[in-house]
Amino acid sequence: MKFIKTELPGAFVIELEPRGDDRGFFARAFCVKELAQAGLNSALAQINNSFSRHKGTLRGIHYQLPPKAEDKIVRCIRGALFDLLVDLRPDSPTFLRHWGVELTAENRKAVYVPQGFGHAFLTLADDTEAFYLTTEFYAPDRERGLRYNDPRLGISWPITPTVVSDKDRAWPDFSPEYHLR
Repeated sequence: MKFIKTELPGAFVIELEPRGDDRGFFARAFCVKELAQAGLNSALAQINNSFSRHKGTLRGIHYQLPPKAEDKIVRCIRGALFDLLVDLRPDSPTFLRHWGVELTAENRKAVYVPQGFGHAFLTLADDTEAFYLTTEFYAPDRERGLRYNDPRLGISWPITPTVVSDKDRAWPDFSPEYHLR
């Protein structure tokens, strides 16, 4: 596994290191030892699978507050998606900055989303499926979200979101009182 730093400290793109022959290839997609060597959390609590029928489906921007904050590893296993992270760590030099990357079934990249980051993805193809690992159980009372079109964030999505849940449309504009406590 290759861990590639992003412009948001603590977040990484994870690339496979395939070993191939005439049959195809083999690659490690998760390894406790390699995550530990990179200084990343590998204590899994859940593995989630998300299927989105339509291109333009937006999921997020979600996160959980401490003590239920979670790290995630997100991979696209079918189709294509734009994966977005927002730094919500008040002491970070990149506080409220966002960064995104395209994840596809073909490029086999994953993203490591650390605690303190909001996370979303927007599907770029019909019938897109994401597979992600989390280090904490879902805790509805600690769940928060940012609205995908919050003007303070200034996110330029690669395509216009066309399918957004009522819940994701209803998140309030960013305020420290709500989003960080």
